[in-house]
Amino acid sequence: MPMTYETFTREIARLNDVLCSINLLTWDSRTMMPAGGVESRGKQIATLTGIARDLATGDALQKAIEGARSELTGVPADDLRLRAIETAATQTATLARIPASLVSEAAELKTLAQSAWARARAADDFAGFAPMLERTMEMQRQIAGAIGYDEHPYDALVSTYEPGMRWKRLRGLYGELQTALLPLLDRAREVRIRSDILERSYPVESQRAFSVRMAQRMGYDFDRGRLDNTVHPFEISFTREDVRITGRFRDTWLPGGLFAVWHEAGHGLYEQGVSPDLTRSAFTADFVNLYAVGGASFGTHESQSRLLENRVGRSRRFWELHFEELRQAFPDQLSDVSADEFWRAVNAPRPGHIRVEADELTYDFHIMLRSEIEAGLMAGEVSVGELPEIWAAKMRSYLGLTVPSDTLGVLQDVHWSSGMIGSFPTYTIGNIMSSQFFAAARKDQAVETGLEIGDYQPLKTWLNDQVHRHGRSRSPSELLLAATGSELSTEAYIADLTHKVDELTL
Repeated sequence: MPMTYETFTREIARLNDVLCSINLLTWDSRTMMPAGGVESRGKQIATLTGIARDLATGDALQKAIEGARSELTGVPADDLRLRAIETAATQTATLARIPASLVSEAAELKTLAQSAWARARAADDFAGFAPMLERTMEMQRQIAGAIGYDEHPYDALVSTYEPGMRWKRLRGLYGELQTALLPLLDRAREVRIRSDILERSYPVESQRAFSVRMAQRMGYDFDRGRLDNTVHPFEISFTREDVRITGRFRDTWLPGGLFAVWHEAGHGLYEQGVSPDLTRSAFTADFVNLYAVGGASFGTHESQSRLLENRVGRSRRFWELHFEELRQAFPDQLSDVSADEFWRAVNAPRPGHIRVEADELTYDFHIMLRSEIEAGLMAGEVSVGELPEIWAAKMRSYLGLTVPSDTLGVLQDVHWSSGMIGSFPTYTIGNIMSSQFFAAARKDQAVETGLEIGDYQPLKTWLNDQVHRHGRSRSPSELLLAATGSELSTEAYIADLTHKVDELTL
């Protein structure tokens, strides 16, 4: 039977289905699976990951790629079908360089390590988790070597999450941000802001209900999604028709739950907004990391979550419009608080130990710390056993904090147990991109008017059109250029943070 573009799309669709099944097992393991299921779930995910790798690198898909290329000879170079073929060819070639045994072993280890991490985190026991982390890091060094790199082993891993990004470029971006953020942080910390109001007792169910209402207004479709509880919030999709988010609520820390839901809803909007025409295609899967995801890169994905969380959810106008509704949900706790006081409280610089609860002015320092440690681990300059001490030293250097426990330090993130080495830099990249996209969106009068009156549909529509619908069919640079007219730049992000500090210090 001749190999055609239709054959290619069928093979890619099959691969997508397996990856979505892996996502489903992963979601369950992090939300609902009983603790006793860890070992068997690890083997299930390893088996499916091995099948996915075989499909991605096997003869059937490779022949389908060649057949589709042949069929489309002579079509314009910008034809989306050609791009799909070349995207699949490039990514599967990279995957093929990683030994099959290493792919399956890393997949099984991920589930086991996540469970071990959760237990260690609860028990404040880094030593108990360290052997599992040693295995994870050794595998990631092997994967980096198999993928290949020119300058630094960290480049191989970072580029799988953010195509084209290198450690040298990251250090340049971090340097620009440090130069700008440190003076802003010093200015903001001089202002006395009433923030104890965030630590009163806020019933979790009421937090959840309010955060869900706001996420719906922002555009997250609960008919194609759901919100569940987890140790570490995340979003995950099984095609655009089933995009799930998770949250973590504490009754004595109101912002943690609210902003985590809106953050994950931003990710959810991206996946729900991918064009239906791209479902189960080469543009809705990451064939290197064997992960079903529709975003152009992890940084682009993060830009959408940080945009909703910070550019919208932490804006002054947002709380002028919605604080009264929040007070109705918590009449006793907020009876003596004004909208302006609440806005100031959720934007106050508050150097802390927890990345996901960090304010905007300190958040990127958490990312710099993790990136530097990861780069050192990959280069063999840092050992796992040294991590608590190194973490504590960097927290003192960047934020002036003493780390009281490993749970509040080196054990706080799920990423290392998940084997996602190289993904942390995408959070700062996402912060930068979020400001670029938001500045461009606000040039649309309908978007600006909507933000003023609390109608977030125009913003969602703009993002759907400029970012979401394209899935992975455009690179991050192409999306930025088309939507904003510029490449990745810290200028808009620094301007946003400067404006916020100016408002806080008035």
